[in-house]
Amino acid sequence: MSHQHFYRVGLKWTGNLGTGTSNYKSYSRNHIIQVEGKVSIESSSDPLFRGDPNRYNPEEMLVASLSSCHMLWYLHFCADAGIIVTSYQDNAEGIMTVEPSGAGQFTEVVLKPKISLANMQMMDQANALHEKANAFCFIARSCNFPVKHQAVYSIG
Repeated sequence: MSHQHFYRVGLKWTGNLGTGTSNYKSYSRNHIIQVEGKVSIESSSDPLFRGDPNRYNPEEMLVASLSSCHMLWYLHFCADAGIIVTSYQDNAEGIMTVEPSGAGQFTEVVLKPKISLANMQMMDQANALHEKANAFCFIARSCNFPVKHQAVYSIG
């Protein structure tokens, strides 16, 4: 039987520089993402869209969400299969295309995990679990673009 989970996220725009949105250049894109009981995330838009380069932007957080969700499912399936992962690090990349109108969308995300295994004889089985993790990842299942995997393995 399926069941629903609810997520409450607060967002507060902190970019009023005195005249609000009186014109496109008159305000900061800075905002704070808040979840009760957790550290706030200082965010902005991508610097290409007048954002603060020192803050996370929504596009980075989408890629990070995909990377994190995939890793958590992957580690789960490895543990279930008796595959011992000793380290996991990802350097994910997302491609977003912006149209002349200004509208845009992601067209692809590539996860590039570097994974250390206790037993390299399990590498083929470990590699196959990326597809299973992708099929279960809540974030990837919600996307309308491909999420690809280019894993590299080492003994560890």
